[in-house]
Amino acid sequence: MTNILIIEDETTIAELERDYFELNGFSVELCHTGDEGLKRALEGNFNLIIVDLMLPGLDGFELCRRIREVKEVPILVVSAKKEEIDKIRTFNLGVDDFITKPFSPSELVARAKAHLTRYERLLGKSKPAEQDEIQIRGLHIDKGSRRVFANGEEVAITTKEFDLLVFLASHPNRVFSKSDLFERIWGMDSSGDIATVTVHIRKLRGKLEADPKNPDYIETVWGAGYRFTV
Repeated sequence: MTNILIIEDETTIAELERDYFELNGFSVELCHTGDEGLKRALEGNFNLIIVDLMLPGLDGFELCRRIREVKEVPILVVSAKKEEIDKIRTFNLGVDDFITKPFSPSELVARAKAHLTRYERLLGKSKPAEQDEIQIRGLHIDKGSRRVFANGEEVAITTKEFDLLVFLASHPNRVFSKSDLFERIWGMDSSGDIATVTVHIRKLRGKLEADPKNPDYIETVWGAGYRFTV
């Protein structure tokens, strides 16, 4: 059974989320403080973690940072915070999705299922892992082992950064808008959330490019989107 950890201090919301996930066949555990949530997240074997940002004790930002340092499990933030800077901050911490309160429980479940499906596929549970490799100048991408090397040095990147890089590198010299990339990589309506694409592109450039301000690989096509140049 798929196990989900919900870290939410508002009991009514936490129980509503739990009820919808259980109706869809998930096993759910609730935590109501950041400290308790971190302990369970690191100890337990969860397939997906849902985090509120405004928690008693350890706040959601620090909680996500500490979880992501140790685990690659999908993390979804559900928060009343609506500012774009809050979304950008969470995506910089490696969060996979951000849903603003008030929210549709059905949409939350649908998004969770989408992330779980992608994660399982990336782990090779849904189909055999591809062994293809992409080599472009000093960049080497091993799709089978999900490892990236720049000029012979291995680069540590997150799951979504890898997905975005592989997609762009697999379609060289084609321009994709932010909305296109968000829909293809995150698999959902990109309305209001395409800032995450900019964040992930910036992080990739910082890790792969000798001069991120003058990128050799991922170029900005002003007014149109991004292009992986070969």
